[in-house]
Amino acid sequence: MADDQAIIHKILPRKTFLQRKAAGKDEPQPIAANIDVAFVVQAVDRDFNLNRFERYLTIISAGKIKPVIILNKIDLITKEALAEKVGQIRARFHDVAIETTSTADNTGIEKLGQMIKRGKTFCFVGSSGVGKSSIINKLLGQELLKTKMISTSTKKGKHVTTHRELFVLSNGGLVIDNPGIREVGVGDVGEAVANVFGDISELAKCCKFVDCTHDHEPGCAVLAALKAGDLSEGKYFNYIKLKKESDHYAMSTLEKRRKDRSFGRMVKKVMKHKKKNRPG
Repeated sequence: MADDQAIIHKILPRKTFLQRKAAGKDEPQPIAANIDVAFVVQAVDRDFNLNRFERYLTIISAGKIKPVIILNKIDLITKEALAEKVGQIRARFHDVAIETTSTADNTGIEKLGQMIKRGKTFCFVGSSGVGKSSIINKLLGQELLKTKMISTSTKKGKHVTTHRELFVLSNGGLVIDNPGIREVGVGDVGEAVANVFGDISELAKCCKFVDCTHDHEPGCAVLAALKAGDLSEGKYFNYIKLKKESDHYAMSTLEKRRKDRSFGRMVKKVMKHKKKNRPG
């Protein structure tokens, strides 16, 4: 058998499943399955965005996967600036592990490698140009994945990884490299939104109305916390946005199922009528 061929011996059941809603489409797009840990990578110099972290954490939570945040390219900013960004993440995401790395001077790479255990599968996700492939190259100890410099004109990453690929590290751990994701769309992930925004979910229990949308209702505990300064505006508005996206997707899916059932009944009725009136 050729080196570039393989035999599938068995298809394992999915224990975890990472997916997102693709831009402009109703159907979810699979990213990877049977993942133990998802590394969410952002570059500190240009890509840092708390709202985007929340989007990734939402789809990761929906997939029943453990998240780890990686701040990469830390050699490009000062220690003070890095400490500020780490502080922002800790204030927003209390229970998510944070790792800081630089492939330029290998900072944090050894520690990251120690996290990747034999028999476990780790997935790297993030925008183009944040350094996912460069990190994996360092973990592999060789330049197997192509990388490019960030565009000097647009300051945006270039798509080098065009397909998902799985690699086995020397310690037996498995890592998956993914193409850069421009838009992290969420589907029907209401439970995951509640998990990621746990503090808002707790506040919502004290709202006057059970079906409170936390938008304008009197007696809303979430709006009260926002007004008092106990809840950041950024986190609140991103919560509302993600919740609306999830609710809209759920309603769209339900409506589509209703239409499919209605169409099925119509076809069945037509076929029955046709059979009944068929010449003997």
